[in-house]
Amino acid sequence: MIRRSEVLIGAMFPPSLDLPYRWLPPFPEILESPTMSSSKTATLGHWTMYMPIVALIALGIAAFLPNAAALTLCAAALAGAVFSAVHHAETVAHKVGEPFGTLVLAVAVTIIEVALIVSVMLSGGPDKAGLARDTVFAAIMIVSTGIVGLCLLFGGVRHHTQGFHVEGASAALAVLCALSVLTLVLPNYTNSVVGPGLTASQLAFEGVISLVLYMVFVFVQTVSHRDYFLAKAPSEEVHVPPPSRRTAVLSLGLLVVALVAVVGLAKKLSPAVEQAVATAGAPKAVVGIVIAALVLLPEGLAALRAARANKLQTSLNLALGSALASIGLTIPTVAAVSLLLDQQIELGLAPKETVLLAITLLVSVLTLGTGRTTVLQGAVHLVLFAAFLFLAIVP
Repeated sequence: MIRRSEVLIGAMFPPSLDLPYRWLPPFPEILESPTMSSSKTATLGHWTMYMPIVALIALGIAAFLPNAAALTLCAAALAGAVFSAVHHAETVAHKVGEPFGTLVLAVAVTIIEVALIVSVMLSGGPDKAGLARDTVFAAIMIVSTGIVGLCLLFGGVRHHTQGFHVEGASAALAVLCALSVLTLVLPNYTNSVVGPGLTASQLAFEGVISLVLYMVFVFVQTVSHRDYFLAKAPSEEVHVPPPSRRTAVLSLGLLVVALVAVVGLAKKLSPAVEQAVATAGAPKAVVGIVIAALVLLPEGLAALRAARANKLQTSLNLALGSALASIGLTIPTVAAVSLLLDQQIELGLAPKETVLLAITLLVSVLTLGTGRTTVLQGAVHLVLFAAFLFLAIVP
């Protein structure tokens, strides 16, 4: 007899990224394969349909509740929104195929994150000049060391050794190295402006090259060299026909709603996080790390489940694609806002963060340069992630 705990664990981490959540009530539309009429395709559960909307409603209700009750409601709604976002992202990915599926989630999360940054910039003062820099740096470190490290570790423990296309990983890392150094390190060494700032022409140049290089990468990933970003071999899973177009479109819409709820709830929880950080005597940079981690939760969970299903290529597409989107979309947007509204922004990192970024890029090139990974590579990335967190708390 199967225990309830085993059922819940199996439900939270299904063996296949594309299989439906089997413990959920089925979506009213019963989908059938055109070639196998007896097999059902991926379906949506009732809770995955309603949770994004419920999370938005909870966000509105929290404004009228006492502080403790509002925080509890927001935390619960945030968890539900994250899990539903992962489910809808997987449904869309199953319909459109790789690497488009991972690109959908990475770009959707980044666009909403950029909107949040711009809104804070417009409402803030000079103390928000480094917000874009801190957010982008935190996203790069969380993705490149934390998410990638966990994927390599969990995948290595379960499958011993995992393979992926080294051409795709090398292409993504080359773009990541160029973008991160040009936007986060170079501003400290220009002569036109003292400090981490840039002149208007330099800022415009940074924005243009960031957007152009990211768009070229997306073209290579999805059109010219798409095979570099596809799994080398079929994963160990039962084939399930893709969902219908109606289900995929519905999932795409609910994915956007869920991500909006995630960002809104994270912003709602940020004052409590700031207060907790201040009470603990930790630096203000910890707040940005916590908020970035909350926003990246959907991508992180999707990447971990892909690694567990022996789809490391999908995990790397999600992780590295997210880091690239964070730079390629955030920097041009904040540069445009800064130039249009004459707001000063700072992009250059401090020496400590520069060293962390440099060693992260170097290690990533080494660990992902062979096309095969084990738990050792995962452990190396996680040690860097631990160093990033520790030095953020104890600078």
